[in-house]
Amino acid sequence: MKIKSTHIDDTFAEAFKMWAARIVITAETKQWAMAAATSMTGFATSVIGCKCEAGIEAELVAEDTPDRRPGVSVLLFAMDVNGLGKRLVERVGQCVMTCPTTACYSGLESDETVVVGGQLRYFGDGFQISKKLRDNRLWRIPVMDGEFLVDERFGVQEAVGGGNIIILGKDSKSTLRAANAATKEMRKIEGVILPFPDGVVRSGSKVGSRYKSLMASTNEKFCPTLRGLQDDSLLDEGINCVLEIVIDGLDESSVEQAMKAGIYAAAKPGIRRISAGNYGGNLGQFKINLQDLLDS
Repeated sequence: MKIKSTHIDDTFAEAFKMWAARIVITAETKQWAMAAATSMTGFATSVIGCKCEAGIEAELVAEDTPDRRPGVSVLLFAMDVNGLGKRLVERVGQCVMTCPTTACYSGLESDETVVVGGQLRYFGDGFQISKKLRDNRLWRIPVMDGEFLVDERFGVQEAVGGGNIIILGKDSKSTLRAANAATKEMRKIEGVILPFPDGVVRSGSKVGSRYKSLMASTNEKFCPTLRGLQDDSLLDEGINCVLEIVIDGLDESSVEQAMKAGIYAAAKPGIRRISAGNYGGNLGQFKINLQDLLDS
């Protein structure tokens, strides 16, 4: 199958089950809401080394936030509920509560919740005050510019991590251009994030390593400089740059929509193939076939 001159590999992206939370950060200005969101999503590209994956989902206008102030929604993913709760307490406490004028709310309605504000309240050293709005409890924690308002509990839900596309181009310039076009379209899909730097990763990995201490290592079959050193390279002659885009989403459908949008956007001049990363179907619970996406 081809889109224009770009061949679409007959393969699948292997995604896996994760747990996710949506965090709504508000502030007096868009600047401070974004500052907190940017800080909170730092060092959160991969659970392999960061314990979580996080990214900015969208900017929010005042009419769409709980306190009618400018806001940003962040999605944070971890492998289990317990780990997700720990990362929320750490990152809301260190990156949102510390940021001037912010407040922080749960953005998901779910029967499954984790305690966040109920942990952070102890920073108030006995001066914190609880506040109840309908059936929802919040905590008012005194800070030096007033008070930090945060939901006691945050909703969490099962989600999908590790959706991906791999863009194989003739050179760095054309492949970067295609990757930027793809991430621009992917970010239009609600409920997904692209956790790597500006959405793109060059150091795609495989499971395992010849070094026993490492759980993951470079995916040598996609490395252009190693093409002549191995018989099972996945790179044809003329492919000199490979970039991957990883997608985490609140459900399988949103990940599929983002992958499809990215594939069409990335099929540009200079892109020889678009593929996906998988582990032979032995690791993840979700197998998203590229050609099935395009047929749909």
